[in-house]
Amino acid sequence: IKVGLFDGAELAASFRMTTVTPRTSDEYGVMLTSMLRSSGYSPEQVNAVIVTSVVPDVMHSLTNASIRYFGVKPLIVGPGTKTGIRLIKTNPAEVGPDRIVDGAAALTLYGGPIIVVDYGTATKFDYFTADGGFEGAITCPGIMISMRALWSGTAMLPEIQIKDPGTIMAKNTETSLQAGILYGKIGEAEYIIDRIKAESGLDPDTIKVVATGGLAGIIAGATDRIQYLEPNLTMHGLRIIYEKNR
Repeated sequence: IKVGLFDGAELAASFRMTTVTPRTSDEYGVMLTSMLRSSGYSPEQVNAVIVTSVVPDVMHSLTNASIRYFGVKPLIVGPGTKTGIRLIKTNPAEVGPDRIVDGAAALTLYGGPIIVVDYGTATKFDYFTADGGFEGAITCPGIMISMRALWSGTAMLPEIQIKDPGTIMAKNTETSLQAGILYGKIGEAEYIIDRIKAESGLDPDTIKVVATGGLAGIIAGATDRIQYLEPNLTMHGLRIIYEKNR
C-alpha cells in the first residue's frame, strides 16, 4: 500500500506498507499516524483523504481508520467519481480504478493522446485519447512475477538482482537471467507501444508515453519509446481526482 501526503500540489511525504489482510482499522490508523509523525506532520493537519484500491478486503479498515484517526470520511475512487476519463468499448466493472487514476494524472500532467505503462505487480499498457477516452488496455505478467515463476519452477536457477548486465550475450546463469528479464521486458514494451500507435490511426509522433511503477526507471532508461518517467503518477492522479470532486 502506497501512501502520499500532499500539501497543495506538492507531494510532501510518501510511505509504503505491506499489504496484509485482514488488518484492523486501528492497525492502519496507528501505522499511518506514526508515519506522518516521523515526517514531521500531525494527524490533525490532514483535512482530506482519497483512496483507490484493487484489493476490496482492505477498504473497510482503511475507511474506518481515516474516520477514526483523521476525522475525515475518505473519497473512494469508483463508479460515480469524477475522473475526466471516459471508458470506450469497456465494461466499467472490469476496469481497475488504479488504471483510471493513472490516466487522469497522465492526461493532466502531459496531455494526450498518451500511453501509460505501469510496472507494478502486473505490467499494464493503457492508451488514452486526447479527450480523455480510455481506448485500450493491455496486461502482461509483471517483472517480479516473471522472476518468481523462474525461481519457483526451476530448481537450479538462483534469485538475482534485476539490473542491466551490459550485454545480451550472457556468459553465466546470473547474467543470462538478467538479460532475459530486462531485455525481454524492453522488447515487450517497444513492441506493444509500437503496435498501439499503429492501431490508433494517428501520427505515432503525436502519442506520448509515460512510465510509472517500482521498476519503471530501469526500463525507461533503456528505450527511446518512453518519454516521461513519473514514479508517483498514481499519487498525483489521486490528488487530481480529489480536486475534481471536492
